[in-house]
Amino acid sequence: MGCRFEITAVAESDSIAWQAVREGIAEIDRIEKLISSWDENSQTSAINRAAGVKAVSVDQELYNLIYRSLKVAKLTGGAFDISFASMERIWKFDRTEQVLPDSGQVKDAVALVNWQNIELGPESYSVFLKKQGMKIGFGGIGKGYAANRARSVMESIPGVKGGVVNASGDLMAWGESGKPEGWTIQVADPKNIHRPIASLSLVDQAIVTSGDYEKYFTCGGRRYAHIIDPSTGYPTTGIKSVTVICPDAELADALATSIFVMGREEGLDLVNQLNQVECIIITDDDAMHTSDHLKLNYL
Repeated sequence: MGCRFEITAVAESDSIAWQAVREGIAEIDRIEKLISSWDENSQTSAINRAAGVKAVSVDQELYNLIYRSLKVAKLTGGAFDISFASMERIWKFDRTEQVLPDSGQVKDAVALVNWQNIELGPESYSVFLKKQGMKIGFGGIGKGYAANRARSVMESIPGVKGGVVNASGDLMAWGESGKPEGWTIQVADPKNIHRPIASLSLVDQAIVTSGDYEKYFTCGGRRYAHIIDPSTGYPTTGIKSVTVICPDAELADALATSIFVMGREEGLDLVNQLNQVECIIITDDDAMHTSDHLKLNYL
């Protein structure tokens, strides 16, 4: 999935812990093969190849992930959109100095981005992209889904008491940590990712952080973050990092992406209406903004 996974298991013995880690890795590998748009043999690639031509029947698991992705798209007014993948050929977030792409090229690609042009057939678990050239990708939700699935597999093993799956900032922590306060997670300062600015204790919770320091390019000395606004086709501005805390890593992953696009005010308004969801937003002026009920330990 183009990122580093770190897995921790707390168990009755070292052998059980290592079994949990191995099975967690195997589950992540399985998910990658299912959802990868880079693997031409994946079902996701089959959907993309058939765009504008025909519907493709897929495994119920992938169908359900797409269904949930469309629910988040509706919830966020299109700020989250898995059909953003048609923009991937235009932008390269490889931390190099670049020239902005031609505006006409961006406009043509944006015309293919619209979650409402993804048609689902529940009887046969089919997926149809209505426009030729459309593509779907799971860059904004796949890591969270993989973290959820790895947790599910690991905690089903007898003797496993708890664990953490960390997919480069998409983190799911559950069960026992060996400490009464549960798992203590630190939130990085976007100006210096090796320095924490706050911490919080989690029990059976996910915490996902998206930042403009992860994948970006520069143009004329200005940094452009890797999250694309589906409505414009251009990278988002105004926010340095978004951290979302909730019981589900998949939802937290999708919401963190969405809030980057929605902006501080609209993003906070959405989160404050959702049960068991909290967030931290750090804007370009280094100000920290939090949802109404979040309790942080400031460092």
